[in-house]
Amino acid sequence: MADAIALIDANNFYASCEQALDPALLGRPVVVLSNNDGCVVSRSSEARQLGIAMGKPYFQIASQLARHGVVVRSSNYALYGDMSQRLMSSLEPYVTELEVYSIDEAFARLPRPRHSDLNRWASALRSRVRHNLGLPIAIGLAPSKVLAKLANHVAKADSHHAGVFDLGATADPTPWLEQTPVEEVWGVGRQLSRWCRLRGIANARQLRDMASGELRAKAGVVGVRLQLELQGLSCLPLEEAPAAKRETCVSRSFSQPISTETELRQAVASYVVRAAEKLRRQGQRAGRITVFARTSPFAPGFYSQAASTVLPLASNDTAVLLQAALRLVPGLFRPHKRFAKAGVLLQELQPEQQLQHHLLAPLTLEHQARREALMQRIDGLNRRYGRGCVQWGACGLEPAWAMRRERLSRAATTRFSDLPTAWAR
Repeated sequence: MADAIALIDANNFYASCEQALDPALLGRPVVVLSNNDGCVVSRSSEARQLGIAMGKPYFQIASQLARHGVVVRSSNYALYGDMSQRLMSSLEPYVTELEVYSIDEAFARLPRPRHSDLNRWASALRSRVRHNLGLPIAIGLAPSKVLAKLANHVAKADSHHAGVFDLGATADPTPWLEQTPVEEVWGVGRQLSRWCRLRGIANARQLRDMASGELRAKAGVVGVRLQLELQGLSCLPLEEAPAAKRETCVSRSFSQPISTETELRQAVASYVVRAAEKLRRQGQRAGRITVFARTSPFAPGFYSQAASTVLPLASNDTAVLLQAALRLVPGLFRPHKRFAKAGVLLQELQPEQQLQHHLLAPLTLEHQARREALMQRIDGLNRRYGRGCVQWGACGLEPAWAMRRERLSRAATTRFSDLPTAWAR
């Protein structure tokens, strides 16, 4: 029998990470806020039952959250990133192939046994992850990616399935497809769903059974593949190695507006340092760097500007990128403007192993190797002792504009000083 495709998804991931590291939060409503403690971006199941809406600005519902005893946390990206890596690593031994689709989702391929039922395997994996990491996951199984996505939704939406649903083991998947609106089919965007609705295609079953020629005329080969996936034919391969990025961007809104060139330089420097770390982790170098800054679009006199420069030699060296980026800041700065956001965009990315030198290259090969070793050592120290252990002076010390995270939990999995302490009598 053909292999099965599984979509493994961590439920309420950010909120679940907070509960996993703080047992006192188990069974309590928890919400996690976006950058600068702006909006709700994750809710525990208990918070969902209270009717707290996703994306709601915190200042609008602060009194409601307090009235219901909801625990509020700032986004702790170091914790979530580390828990995501632990989750994906724990899945690899139990599947044939694994595609990390997002921070909390992964597609997997595994052989389907003769009796065609994978519920026992999925339930055991779900229990193992909950025991080892404290994270609740849902597993949807089907012959294709699109159907696995649908099965995962059923596993989470219906408590009767206890977080596991094998669509491939059902006698007829048609009833489940009829219950799925066409807008909720993975791969169907706003334009295609509107086009379907205008033709009376309201659910996944009708999309599966419609004339393929008509769908091809609208959506091309992509639409036909989607239809075949709904029919149970696997057309979308698992991508075990993510595609190389073409650009890397780091940008943030400030916790409070800034109006001096020194503050803008510090902000840009901080984003360059973060972007350079990303580049090295991706195994890439940048040939061009763009810096941008803007005021609030809701304030009078809106101002936005960007500037770019081409590097003499593609690089992921933080010092090189800082030097290039900071030269652009004076051209962006305007007196009496209150900047609300800035960012750095690294472009013309190329593989780290394919550096093309030239006669006017500013660095010798030996010097280049020493700089690369220095960057590796700095990254290693920051990974081991926490981000910011080794910092660049251009970023400033505790700037007032830094992202507001007043309810930040401890980075208990990535920083020694934040390790939980247990007291025994």
